[in-house]
Amino acid sequence: MERAAFLIEATQERVTCLLNPEHVTVQRTAGIRQRATLSGQLGGRYLSDDPLLYTGGGSTQLTMSLLFDVTLLGSSFMTDDVRNLTQPLWNLSENQTQRTSAPAYVQPYHVRFIWGKVWSFPGVIAAISERLEDFTSQGIPRRSWLRLRMLRIDEGASAIRTPPLSEPLTAVAQPVLLQRDAVVHEVMGSGGDTERLDEIAAHYYGNPALWRVIANANEIRDPLNLTPGLRLTIPPIGKQS
Repeated sequence: MERAAFLIEATQERVTCLLNPEHVTVQRTAGIRQRATLSGQLGGRYLSDDPLLYTGGGSTQLTMSLLFDVTLLGSSFMTDDVRNLTQPLWNLSENQTQRTSAPAYVQPYHVRFIWGKVWSFPGVIAAISERLEDFTSQGIPRRSWLRLRMLRIDEGASAIRTPPLSEPLTAVAQPVLLQRDAVVHEVMGSGGDTERLDEIAAHYYGNPALWRVIANANEIRDPLNLTPGLRLTIPPIGKQS
């Protein structure tokens, strides 16, 4: 089998491993998280499990350990310092300025882990660590145990780009009402898609963390069990500055 390598997609440069990894771990995390508000985790007295929010997406990561040793017989890499072999992998985890038709931005290189005819994993190197051993009398390391973690990116699109500071941030919605008097709100929704208290609080107060104000005013014990058509009193909380 051919030697494992990392292919830099922008330049088609190959960073070759000295030895193939002994094992590769692939882990998948689904797009699920526990429901919460700005004030903390959202729960209820009568729930047996914490409510979940299905966000879609998720992440797939690949973890591997690599060995580099400049004293190995038959190696085609001639160097006294093993860091000369591992530095290219460290460079792949650095944020690089890349310019396209859009404004310039920084991100790690998009690389593809390739190994034989089976392994072809596109992603970015999200984390890397290295343990150096077998030092010479001058303090030069000759052996490296290197561990890295890659996050997969969508092959049909680039990794999510972090907008540069020059791009404006999305404006935060202003509250509908600066309460002086209580108002009545009718819960909307049908089936399992019903308004939540934190959404209602964000609509009226501009702060989803204030859902407890509405819950207390309406003696709601389970904030996740709202019924469509329920009429809620939205109490005043004073003029906001």
